[in-house]
Amino acid sequence: MTARPVLEAHDIEKTLGQGAAAVRALMGVSMALYSGELTLLRGPSGSGKTTLMSILGGILAPTSGSIHVAGQCLSGLSEEVLAGVRRKDVGFIFQSYNLFPTLTALQNVTLAGTVQFRRVKEASDRAKAALEAVGLSSKLNSYPAQLSGGEQQRVAVARAIAGGPSVLLADEPTAALDGENGRTVMALLSHLAASTPCAVLVVTHDERTLPYADRVISMEDGRIINEQIMVRDGASRYGQGAALHV
Repeated sequence: MTARPVLEAHDIEKTLGQGAAAVRALMGVSMALYSGELTLLRGPSGSGKTTLMSILGGILAPTSGSIHVAGQCLSGLSEEVLAGVRRKDVGFIFQSYNLFPTLTALQNVTLAGTVQFRRVKEASDRAKAALEAVGLSSKLNSYPAQLSGGEQQRVAVARAIAGGPSVLLADEPTAALDGENGRTVMALLSHLAASTPCAVLVVTHDERTLPYADRVISMEDGRIINEQIMVRDGASRYGQGAALHV
């Protein structure tokens, strides 16, 4: 890989707690994410995956080490500047969809855009484009309760990509979904990695996500223990049974 990474972590250490209760959650973790790739971050519970994702996204500060996102070092930034980096360059997707139940799909995604200090018209236009990209152009005015779990997760993906982030971080995005919806969401994330400048990282325990990965990073006890480049067998990049319309 010769391209400059979109996100780079170098020698990340993270200690949680203090004194006798202190736990070294991360120990010398270094990794990079590249545009055009979907990377899986795997490992058992307690291996440090979610802690690492939070540090990569600028939510937690490392005890030591450095993070660069879109060429900017996060070390020493004020909370205000760091929040601006998160708004501009990092999109988050979680296992829980975190949609406002009284807002439509379009309103949920538009609201996220206005938080980025965009004008309402621009945020709405971007929201419509993002929802179309995830195959939900017919569901703009539907409320979360009127959507399936897979559709709600796709709204969450649209919300995360509407601002054009450099990095998309997804924490167990398929854990609450059945097989068909899980495949659809992973097909969507794979497509986004392949067709936009965004680098995609998926933190997961789900074996169903493996066919969609370009790279798999495995963690154990706060360390990266293996990194594997995935070679596809000629089947569709998006896997079998994915009903994706973009």
